[in-house]
Amino acid sequence: MMQTIKLQFHDVIQQLSETQRALDALNLPGPSAGALGKNELQFTKEWLEREKNLHKMILEYMNVVTKNIEDTKANIEILKHQDEAIFRNK
Repeated sequence: MMQTIKLQFHDVIQQLSETQRALDALNLPGPSAGALGKNELQFTKEWLEREKNLHKMILEYMNVVTKNIEDTKANIEILKHQDEAIFRNK
């Protein structure tokens, strides 16, 4: 007995599009040294550097998520075309 797995193409694409829109809507301003005023403490410098690193990592992560969404869309397209080809050849 063989189970059938049905690809809900439009549902998957819609969810991926919603995820991409949510990601695009994120506004992540970088840390601002100007917001610290004339504070010259070593802690402040270290904090600002850490915040810059966190900001950079989050932006890199957002790029990875965008790439994963694009790859998933491409893979779903391939699956859809394979399913259509199998259906035509039956």
